Amino acid sequence: MKVSIIIPVYNEAATVEKIVEKVWNLPIEKELIIVDDGSTDGSREIIKSIEDKYKDKKDMKFIYHQENKGKGEAIKNALKLIEGDIVVIQDADMELDPAEIPSLIEPIKQGKARVVYGARYIKPEQRKRPFLRNLANYILSLTVTLLYRHKITDEAAGYKVFLASVIKDIPLNCRGFEFCPEITAKVLKRGEKILEVPVSYDPRTAEEGKKICWKDGFKALWTLFKYRFVG
Repeated sequence: MKVSIIIPVYNEAATVEKIVEKVWNLPIEKELIIVDDGSTDGSREIIKSIEDKYKDKKDMKFIYHQENKGKGEAIKNALKLIEGDIVVIQDADMELDPAEIPSLIEPIKQGKARVVYGARYIKPEQRKRPFLRNLANYILSLTVTLLYRHKITDEAAGYKVFLASVIKDIPLNCRGFEFCPEITAKVLKRGEKILEVPVSYDPRTAEEGKKICWKDGFKALWTLFKYRFVG
């Protein structure tokens, strides 16, 4: 099964090249769709150099937004280009290790799942986040469990993996980080089950480039409630 790996990028000059190299070297059949979402820190220039380096590779695709539109918009545009059987969302930072992608796609390849999330908090040693971020994740995950009657430990999981036919069939309205709660809500409303697979996690701080903030937590809660009753 061919795997379409979507890499949305916004101001990740320090890590984007390393991430692309690690993903490209995975021993799986794959295509990469790299979306520069209006970066202003030099990421775009790095991505263009990557594009030039791999210009003879038909399975390396590039999208450039002239301005920052948000992670959701980047993913939606990338989905228009996918040709694989499985879709993986890969962030451009180094918080998650691409070496774990094969273990995330395996349940789908074996027909045991159609949606897989890389869960960061199943094992105690994985819980390396500040208290407030752990609390935010707990509240979001509990909200999913209560509203959608499906137990989950990591609603905002960075790794989200789908059978391509599942995600391509879901209309998305998100622009930014609300991609996570919207796709979670909509797959569950359609009767899909989310299988969680433990992944390693090396969190960074806002000073190191972390972009999601407390406001996004409130947006995520609102999105979960909204799509429970509409759409």
